[in-house]
Amino acid sequence: MQWEKLKPPEPDDPLCCCECDIYRCSCCCDCDDLDEAFARWDQLPPRGSRSAVLDALIDHLEISMIPVLLLLPLLLQVAALHYLLGIVVLTALPSLVLWYYYSTHRKKRRTLFFLTLSLYSLFYMYYLFITEIVPRGDVSHLQVCTVTSGMVLTIVLLIVTKRGPGFVAPVASLHETHTNREQGGNGTTQSAASCAATSAKKSPNTKWNKCALCNVMRPPRAGHCRTCQRCVYRLDHHCIWINSCVGQANHRSFVVTLAVFVLTSLYGIGLVLSSLCPRQHLVTALFYCPAVYSQPSTALCFTCAWFSSIVTTGLLYLLVVQLLNISFNVTERESLLALRNKTGRSRLRGLVIDTGQHSRGFYKNWVEFLTMADASGHNEK
Repeated sequence: MQWEKLKPPEPDDPLCCCECDIYRCSCCCDCDDLDEAFARWDQLPPRGSRSAVLDALIDHLEISMIPVLLLLPLLLQVAALHYLLGIVVLTALPSLVLWYYYSTHRKKRRTLFFLTLSLYSLFYMYYLFITEIVPRGDVSHLQVCTVTSGMVLTIVLLIVTKRGPGFVAPVASLHETHTNREQGGNGTTQSAASCAATSAKKSPNTKWNKCALCNVMRPPRAGHCRTCQRCVYRLDHHCIWINSCVGQANHRSFVVTLAVFVLTSLYGIGLVLSSLCPRQHLVTALFYCPAVYSQPSTALCFTCAWFSSIVTTGLLYLLVVQLLNISFNVTERESLLALRNKTGRSRLRGLVIDTGQHSRGFYKNWVEFLTMADASGHNEK
């Protein structure tokens, strides 16, 4: 019972042996003798003919990017042959992606698969839009510029989001980080650390706790990401689509990236359907437009519009959840903790979990979210 009181809250529990990358051959949990035996056996030199160079390539080469670059265009071409094949392929494709997500998420591994899938899908859809839809003459130059600007802005915002979520620095280096920022240095870790230090000065009663995995002192609302193996200020979640955590330093840019991508995608899908099925309503054309299968090029564009609709629907749901969480001043990690501890209240049919800990009203919650990235720079001056 004493250990239960000292345990950090989930999902910051220490890794069990089946989740730890050190014990790759372990098969039982909570058994130190078996873990040590398997670890000693795993450290024995290999008896086969496989070399150490091949082992290093297998361990570090990101092979998961190859199926995206090869199979995605092939599957879309097959789906464009007939509408029944399109239904089968477009139904199986999200299932395969979800299966790969759960297999990698269970092992807590970082992967470039989803980032490659999203970027390659974006560029492939834009390529078909320029080469197949624009030459038909149904799209104006202003509309092409709008789609192009939306795609470029999405890439720029993604690069800004990828700069970092704001990792928690060791306590000994907080003063050094603060000094570097005053001398003109910048960075997501420095910005978040300075902001946390400033808020700690303003609120001396705030309780910092020690991470059981990083051995660093972290402020309230910070959390440990098992995938990145780091603690993050105001951790929201680890996003597989950007292969990075979403935290205090990049949460706002992450939401803006989602919004710009969803709006650009919806606008592009509308232009494609208007060009392929000009006499039908957009919603009707998405579900029934048999004339597109008369030519391979139009069938491929219609199939890609369906594929984009599936991806956009998933990201639209994520965007709605993010906006609701911001309105209630709760992070995704805090929602999971509240569900596990049964301390939160479900709102809006389960779309958001109200923990009641940090919410100060709709307006103040949004003001806090929109200004939290600028608070460090303002308070430092």
